[in-house]
Amino acid sequence: MSSTAFRSLVGAALLFATVASAPAAAQHDDIVETAVAAGSFNTLAAALDAAGLIETLKGDGPFTVFAPTDEAFAALPAGTVESLLEPGNRDALISILTYHVVPGRVTAEQVVELDRATTVNGAEVRISATRSGVRINDSNVITTDVLASNGVIHVIDQVLLPPETETAGAEPMSRRERRDARSAMDLMALAIDRGVPLFNDGHVGSTAAIYEIATRSVLAGNLDLPRTVTRALERGVAEAERTHDLRDRAWVYRGAMDRALDALEGRMRMAVRDRH
Repeated sequence: MSSTAFRSLVGAALLFATVASAPAAAQHDDIVETAVAAGSFNTLAAALDAAGLIETLKGDGPFTVFAPTDEAFAALPAGTVESLLEPGNRDALISILTYHVVPGRVTAEQVVELDRATTVNGAEVRISATRSGVRINDSNVITTDVLASNGVIHVIDQVLLPPETETAGAEPMSRRERRDARSAMDLMALAIDRGVPLFNDGHVGSTAAIYEIATRSVLAGNLDLPRTVTRALERGVAEAERTHDLRDRAWVYRGAMDRALDALEGRMRMAVRDRH
């Protein structure tokens, strides 16, 4: 990470640490007991029970849990939670839940110094921090440092879906979908290649402009792209429009493109595997 990027992340540390820092919890309560006592993680608790992960998260750990609220689960497509709780979908449920858990006790102050973290699932989550907020993938961190005897909870407003879940069950890609995916990936990669040296030289406004042009061009290009890709870019545009600091705006667009590229790369890998 460049020194400029590092300073930008550290500049977000105070905001992240005070986004809505939770009152100190009773340190003798483990992660599961702490979540249940909070009263806003009933769906998460039910999912952990169905997945057989209760005893794991009551163990020594330590663990860091990015915990979606009941409202976050309710925002999933209708029937998703009920389907995941069925015994036949236990493996998928375990994959999703373990994607919310990072080994070790990672506090808010430490999180903002990272740009990625490897979860118990084995896949990485992306961490993007600016002075306007902190995101884990596409979710916003709304409460930090809910302490437990065996770890720490950070509350998020969306359920995190591991890459294999977002592409699982997808239909084989058509020739047009493959062509459009490559076009979008090439355009975003070119923007990043041009933007990074400009950003590191202090030309943050030019970088933000390049990233914005690329992002909006992909969205306006009548390309046949997965919804996860366009959603990531649309959220980036919406957040950037609320961000007046050019450095932060560049980071917002870069994070949106990174998420879109990850989704496209995962979809392309899935398509290659399907052809074999």
